[in-house]
Amino acid sequence: MIRVAILGASGYTALELCRLLLRHPEVEITALTTRQPGRPSLAEVHPALAGRLDLALEQLTTAEVAERADCVFSCLPHGASASAVATLLDADCSVIDFSADYRLRDVSVYEATYGVTHPDPERLPQTVYGLPELYRKRIKSARLVANPGCYPTAAILALAPLLRTNLISADTIIVDSKSGASGAGRQPKPNLHFPECNENLAAYSVGSHRHTPEIDQVLCDMANHDNQTKNPVRVLFVPHLIPMDRGILSTCYGVPQDKTSREIVLDTLRDAYQNEPFIRISESLPMTKQVVGSNFCDLTAQVVRDRVVVVSVIDNLLKGASGAAVQNFNLMHGFPETTALL
Repeated sequence: MIRVAILGASGYTALELCRLLLRHPEVEITALTTRQPGRPSLAEVHPALAGRLDLALEQLTTAEVAERADCVFSCLPHGASASAVATLLDADCSVIDFSADYRLRDVSVYEATYGVTHPDPERLPQTVYGLPELYRKRIKSARLVANPGCYPTAAILALAPLLRTNLISADTIIVDSKSGASGAGRQPKPNLHFPECNENLAAYSVGSHRHTPEIDQVLCDMANHDNQTKNPVRVLFVPHLIPMDRGILSTCYGVPQDKTSREIVLDTLRDAYQNEPFIRISESLPMTKQVVGSNFCDLTAQVVRDRVVVVSVIDNLLKGASGAAVQNFNLMHGFPETTALL
């Protein structure tokens, strides 16, 4: 039995993480932390979990967390998460970090993107990016895994096979993404109030979204997987907020290197993901409703006017966050990858 702690347990991703871990046969949740005053019970913070776990959310030091846990899921915001990780690793805990603190290998890119000085830059080049479909072997032996962002997960899974096979050009990619409001977290914000986001559709952070360098970095890995000449990938990423609770739909556009067809693109996706338990390739256009509440990513493709178009849907709180984290946890600890996820 693996003792598990969750740092920052009051948010939406922590709620979904608790739901998954409570049905995991090899997990005991032993500590939940919060920055809220007092010791609110889990049921007070997440009423949906009433009667499921008799545990309070506490203001614990990382040393106290390490005494209670073998593995820690950090749902803390960027900056705060990295400050806790070093202590946890030194105490022989394994860590799955939900923040962006360890996703980017280049500290200068991280600091320019997030506007803070990284407290643990030496670990960045060695940290494993937690997308099992692409980095499974490294995840299995990792003690620190950077859980991917939700937008990057949807985009990268759609595009990685096409770049690895040189099917599309690396410098012509557009990613148009729509996300439900839960992707912005539980903390109240003016644009997330019901009268603001209901019956509304808005683009935001055009050309400046923090997930753009993450998408670029991983797709560069894929584009240059077996190339002698290194080709940079610079994605044009435009996110949108749509008036629904959860789910992401990403429409990804690329220019083919040579003449291609829908069948070739679909076969490329099928070949890449034929043994993946959470990737489904379909002939029909996927919808967010078919993946909400699951760890699946559904993909399809079209070729339109000499452009490859790949549509990707995920649940932003599961495959885009907590489901991926449990998938990573299973790999790190030698459990069947689908445990608690199917």
